[in-house]
Amino acid sequence: MSKFPEYSHEKSQEWFQRATKVIPAGIYGHLGPAEGLFIPVSKWPLFSDRAEGTYIWDVDGNKFIDYMCAYGPNVLGYGDPDVDAAFNAQNKLGNCLTTPSKVMVECAECLVDTVASADWCFFAKNGNDTTQTAVVTARAFTRRKKIIFFKGYYHGVSPWQAKKDYAGVLEEEVMHNIILPWDNIPLLEKTVAENKDQVAAIVAQPYDHGNFHDNVVMTNEYWAKVRKICDDNGIQLIIDDVRCGFRLDLAGSDHYFGFKADMICFCKALANGYNMSALMGRDHLKNTISGLSITGSYWLSAAPFAACIATIEKLKKINAPQMFDTMGTRLVNGLVVAAKENGFDLKATGKPALFYLRIANDDSLFLHQEWIAECVSRGVFLTSHHNHFMNAAMTDEDINHTLEVADDAFKAVKKNHPEI
Repeated sequence: MSKFPEYSHEKSQEWFQRATKVIPAGIYGHLGPAEGLFIPVSKWPLFSDRAEGTYIWDVDGNKFIDYMCAYGPNVLGYGDPDVDAAFNAQNKLGNCLTTPSKVMVECAECLVDTVASADWCFFAKNGNDTTQTAVVTARAFTRRKKIIFFKGYYHGVSPWQAKKDYAGVLEEEVMHNIILPWDNIPLLEKTVAENKDQVAAIVAQPYDHGNFHDNVVMTNEYWAKVRKICDDNGIQLIIDDVRCGFRLDLAGSDHYFGFKADMICFCKALANGYNMSALMGRDHLKNTISGLSITGSYWLSAAPFAACIATIEKLKKINAPQMFDTMGTRLVNGLVVAAKENGFDLKATGKPALFYLRIANDDSLFLHQEWIAECVSRGVFLTSHHNHFMNAAMTDEDINHTLEVADDAFKAVKKNHPEI
């Protein structure tokens, strides 16, 4: 018998049925029951009620240790009092105003002082805004069209970064995209030579943290070679730090790997859940981006800037990257041991601050999905084929409880699959 009673989700299902009547698909995007790979759907909460620290509660009153952290934004803990106080104080003074608040300048100064490769800061709302703006800036600066991506990339939802077989995407919108494998410098050099003076930018995550495959961390030597190729050929190097940003290194993930990006994109961990993003870049691009016609209705709202300053200051005070690495290492090592004791080969890849999990006993991934669902139904919120996130509100007790739940979930799967 399971040590942890399984949750039920009747109210979640009721809310979902209501949602399907007024919202396309009920829940759209990667959080939808199918797109989010919540399999089987009956094991998952579909709607939240509240959150605090490292926990979320669903509409059925079930409590979860949340390792998705709202897919990244919850870096300090839900409802961090210092961040919320900064947000609320600025919100009382004014948020979305006719002219920018001075806190925008203070926020930009804070970020330029923090991020090693940044000489300027351009604000927006979503990660997609920053990657879109970075590519437009690179093309405007170089007067070139082609963009190099690495296999398994995700840099947002604009048509230019989609695949040509995606519904609604025109072939003309992706005709200048070149997709290469990670960690193949000779092929990268060959491709750049074959497209001499045509490549505007290379767009990449700090390492291969894609979905549905083990994550692979690049080396400093690899990035030094990519940087040289860009320098030798007038190519702008854009790092999409939307997911990793401030979790590996407060000075930016390019700094972590020992190089300088030309532009670097941030969003998720900037303001602990308050809505903002930032594109930062080097001085030679400042005049170019100044001349672009790019803006948004809420891009200069003031209260998130105050929240951002408070978030960055607190991340520095607690040395968050070291904390995440220490806690994440302890967690993933414990999960691997629990798996082995139950006959499963659990692979934990990527960086401990945002680890990726895969049960390797079964190439179909069904066993892995089953184990994840058993963890979720016992109060540990993981997802099947996405990396996970540590946050600063997590405690040793949370990790201990997670390992107990994981062991119980492994036993449940083992019972269903005695052949393992």
